[in-house]
Amino acid sequence: MPPPPKKKSEADDAPAVPAWHPNFRNYQKLPDVKVVRTAFFVNGVAILLALSLGIFFGFKEWQLRVTHAQIAQVEAQIARDKPASDRAIALYKKFQADEAKVSEVDTFVKSRPLVSGIIVRLAQTLPSNIALDQIDVRETGMTLRLSVRGAAAAASGYATAYLEQLRSDKELAPFEEAAFTSTPTWNPTTGRMAVEFLLRVKPATGGKKP
Repeated sequence: MPPPPKKKSEADDAPAVPAWHPNFRNYQKLPDVKVVRTAFFVNGVAILLALSLGIFFGFKEWQLRVTHAQIAQVEAQIARDKPASDRAIALYKKFQADEAKVSEVDTFVKSRPLVSGIIVRLAQTLPSNIALDQIDVRETGMTLRLSVRGAAAAASGYATAYLEQLRSDKELAPFEEAAFTSTPTWNPTTGRMAVEFLLRVKPATGGKKP
């Protein structure tokens, strides 16, 4: 059985009485009895921070030096290769200009009919009462000078019929039109009519019309 609770004495119930003499201790002048002083931590943090900043800026400075060295190396390589690059660019531009000229000539040549083939075709289809006196090949086309036998009225009809024949000939497709260059002239001495036709060539595709 637990013992009965003890009754508090009157001395325990009495209020605490302050010391009878004043406290003259100066705590600011008392020695610091801490094992590790606060100044040690402050100095340690400051030193660590200074070392970290030094390492950081040192690393950045090293990176900057490396970057400058790489830039200088690339600039030196560019300066070394620039003359060869300029020559290559000049040659390429010259090649483009020459290519344009060749393409223009090739387009022009392809747009012109083959003269030998046209002459063979004219010889094969020439009517018996018409003689081919002269062929004049020009930039604008081909001029045919003809002599038509027969009376004036009949010769004029023969010439007109031959012109229509040339216009409908599919093998003369490179020519866009065939027409009289002037009025047919009757020569009473020879008894023939002088006629001149112009077979005009088609303009080159994408080029200038002659």
